[in-house]
Amino acid sequence: METGAGTGRGTGARAEDAAGGEGPQDGTRRPYDVVLFGATGFVGGLTAEYLAEHAPAECRWALAGRNRTGLAALRERLAARWPHCAELPLVVADADDPDSLRALAESARVVATTVGPYVWYGEGLVAACAEAGTDCVDLTGEAEFVDRMYVRHDARARETGARIVHACGFDSVPHDLGAYFTVQQLPEGVPLRVDGFVRVGAAFSGGTFASALTALGRGRHVLGAARERRLHAPRLVGRRARAPLGSPRFSRETGTWALPLPTLDPQVVARSAAALDRYGPDFRYRHYASVKTLPMALGGTAAVGAGAAAAQLPSVRRWLMERYQPGQGPSEERRARSWFSVRFVGEGGGRRVFTEVWGGDPGYDETAKMLAESALCLAFDALPKTAGQVTTAVAMGDALIERLRAAGIGFRVAHRG
Repeated sequence: METGAGTGRGTGARAEDAAGGEGPQDGTRRPYDVVLFGATGFVGGLTAEYLAEHAPAECRWALAGRNRTGLAALRERLAARWPHCAELPLVVADADDPDSLRALAESARVVATTVGPYVWYGEGLVAACAEAGTDCVDLTGEAEFVDRMYVRHDARARETGARIVHACGFDSVPHDLGAYFTVQQLPEGVPLRVDGFVRVGAAFSGGTFASALTALGRGRHVLGAARERRLHAPRLVGRRARAPLGSPRFSRETGTWALPLPTLDPQVVARSAAALDRYGPDFRYRHYASVKTLPMALGGTAAVGAGAAAAQLPSVRRWLMERYQPGQGPSEERRARSWFSVRFVGEGGGRRVFTEVWGGDPGYDETAKMLAESALCLAFDALPKTAGQVTTAVAMGDALIERLRAAGIGFRVAHRG
């Protein structure tokens, strides 16, 4: 979750080096299919590289951010490897300037944003996209932000047809689509139980660290946003979809210690289950970190507790953020050694299935891939008709799984029981 463009006042959005219309337009007439906002940040740069290499020839895409000089430097770097990027359009916009965000949203069919922490810098773009009928994808893992955006902008997005799809990186694509994939292997019309077990070998960036500290330091706000969402969200009738926290335990299914993960991921899975009848009449999902030994489990729990306690003190939070500046991230060599694996155990209707989603560096290379493919999926694939704040499983489902498989992220059935 990278902090890129958008921490100062802007002077309005302008598309440079490219022709294009102004104001709200039919999607086919807008100058861009995809705009990458926050392109000069660490994850933004990786996403730009992925699009440069993998976007289809017919894709009209642009780089966006608050600093034209930085955008031009990124374009030059891309063009050195991919000459067709030499004329890539640049769009100057600022997260604190509503006029620039409105112009940005009106110029694109899909906006992909890496500008976070989203609770500080994300709402303006969501509001602009909801108003313009523009699809928006981001990398947030911030539950407070997602809940507040639902309350404030879901209704308008439904009216205009905009699809607001949060958490399109490692938060929460492997977990949401992995649970969706697991459910598809189980009988229909029966109660289903799915557990996810996450293992990661990777480093993190300053932007990710800033987002995590922000969330940990805003516990009261997180709870308040969740309560407000519950007042606005429609109640399920005749079905249940739950994601209880669970408790620490030894998992015989994986041979590891399972520690409950109170992240956004299980909430996203439960919202997919609430929206899709395929998850059955009574669905439950639990989300765990998978740790090999008991000492590692105890140490991890203590570290998380200490981090949460430290994040409550503003002075300590500022000091920690200064040690990991946004815009920084692990080296290419370090990322090449990184990996993730999420194993799922699903049960229902007398059947049991073991599935897995896996890939390389989760926070950067694979997150950039997930964000880019999500944007391309919304722009070009035949998808179910949805609008408002929706999850990746609801908005894109099978189409995004196939894209990610083709891009090297694995989805497999390991065993059926």
